[in-house]
Amino acid sequence: MNAIVYTQYGSPDVLQFQEVATPTPADNEVLIKLCAASVNPLDWHFMRGKPLFVRLMSGLLTPKIKVLGCDVAGQVEAVGKHVTQFQPGDQVFGGTRLEGFAEYVCTTEDRLVLKPANISFEEAAAVPVAAITALQGLRDQGRIQSGHRVLVDGASGGVGTFAVQIAKSYGAEVTAVCSTRNMDTARSIGADHVIDYTREDFTKSGQLYNLIFAANAYHSIFDYRRALSQDGIYVMAGGGGVPTLQVMLLGPLLPLIGKQKMSLFMTKINKKDLVVLRDLLEARKIVPVIDRRYPLSNVAAALSYLEEGHAQGKVVITVEHQ
Repeated sequence: MNAIVYTQYGSPDVLQFQEVATPTPADNEVLIKLCAASVNPLDWHFMRGKPLFVRLMSGLLTPKIKVLGCDVAGQVEAVGKHVTQFQPGDQVFGGTRLEGFAEYVCTTEDRLVLKPANISFEEAAAVPVAAITALQGLRDQGRIQSGHRVLVDGASGGVGTFAVQIAKSYGAEVTAVCSTRNMDTARSIGADHVIDYTREDFTKSGQLYNLIFAANAYHSIFDYRRALSQDGIYVMAGGGGVPTLQVMLLGPLLPLIGKQKMSLFMTKINKKDLVVLRDLLEARKIVPVIDRRYPLSNVAAALSYLEEGHAQGKVVITVEHQ
């Protein structure tokens, strides 16, 4: 099969389109013939080996796993002898522990669900990491409730576009923060209010929010705190190094001087949440926003574009088999 392989850390130039052996599923695994995948910031962090903790997981000098990609959608080709939930021919989507930028991939059945018939493979591949990040951040960390005033900072990216829609599905009043060119998209996916961050700083407006979800944090923790209600919650899902350190170091101390809470979390792919997202997709309560599509052979260009930080929604990889 063909796959995107890398043997050293670096820029997208280290990625190579090569023929490699097709994997064989273990007893608890499913072999998927891929139709689509999608790229995430996780992929270029592993590609570059930055920040340092990535190398602690992937290998200090060279990467242990040679293929990137953790969002997949396709058709079940074969199953291990202990697999009970899927059979060959099933159309599925879900997550892998990398190795998704290939024509075939193996993953465990607890990281997969059946694809709704009313969405494409490309739409399905856009969902797992980004949508689960939004769901877990809003529901588990943010304790979202109907009627809450929710602000999504970085509302135009992969995580942000899902966060706006998921927050609306909970009955929240949603304010989206994005650049000028993305305001129409934010409105089209259900945002009640849209703030152009190039013209207005929401942290100085005086408006208070029950929940601030930062898909791409760039303000200081003190700025976000100023925009929270008295018992508001700030959840950071992505952003720069300084905001991350502030939340890690100062976030646990804030409840000592008030009721506000600030947290950073790690997304965990699991079947239960994939089922929740599948139901939302089937009901069209969330609709993946796809910015660009690249063929498997051009993953390097897809990651270069994602790294620029201007993607509107998700960047998808299409997989065509010879």
